[in-house]
Amino acid sequence: QVQLVESGGGLVQAGGSLRLSCAGSGRTFSSYDMGWFRQAPGKEREFVAAISWSGGTADYADSVKGRFTISRDNAKNTVYVQMDSLKPADTAVYYCAATVKAMPTTSREYAYWGQGTQVTVSS
Repeated sequence: QVQLVESGGGLVQAGGSLRLSCAGSGRTFSSYDMGWFRQAPGKEREFVAAISWSGGTADYADSVKGRFTISRDNAKNTVYVQMDSLKPADTAVYYCAATVKAMPTTSREYAYWGQGTQVTVSS
């Protein structure tokens, strides 16, 4: 089992950047593939990015490809998402999640979730 805590959210102007962090507890953190999801008000939770347990493979939603970069540091039990060229459409609560499956893009495949961190992008 792993517990996840996100941080790094906030208010930023369009075109700006933020880096979200997700700290995991437990010695098995490095065995999980990790994902970032987001949920805007009135919308379903959607996939943002995922990274393999080793950090060697990543996947992105088309809407963030080229602007967001997911990474991880297993020595620190932390996964990151660097978000550049932010748009108002990126405004949402961002969640990190852990899975034993191979980088799925659907939320139901992830067993463990953080509490979320709010990202607001102003125009």
